[in-house]
Amino acid sequence: MSTHHKIDYIEWQAGDLPATKSFYQKAFGWSFIDYGPSYGALSEAGIDGGFDADGGPAKPLVILYSDSLEQSRDEVLAAGGVLTKDIFDFPGGRRFQFTDPSGNELGVWSDK
Repeated sequence: MSTHHKIDYIEWQAGDLPATKSFYQKAFGWSFIDYGPSYGALSEAGIDGGFDADGGPAKPLVILYSDSLEQSRDEVLAAGGVLTKDIFDFPGGRRFQFTDPSGNELGVWSDK
C-alpha cells in the first residue's frame, strides 16, 4: 500500500527501451510489464519502477505518492517548487512533476 508523501516509485529514462530491458533481463533477471511500446514497468526487481522511452535526459525520476494530488501540488508550489508537468493522467492514476530549488526533478502520483 502506498503511503502519503513517501517515495513510491523510481522511473528511469530509456533512449533504447528494447536494449535497456534486455540488459536488465540478462544482467539481473528482471522482468517487465509493458504499457505500450514506450514504457516497461519493473516486475520482480525489488522496487516499483520502470523505464520510459518518451522521457528526457537519462536521470532517475523519484516519484512520491499522495492521498490528495491537488493539495500536494499546491504545497510544492507554496514551498518554492516549479512545475515541469502539471497534473496528467496515465494508466493507473494521475501525476505531476516539479523541480526543487537545486534543480532536482521529482514526481508525485495518486491513484485517486
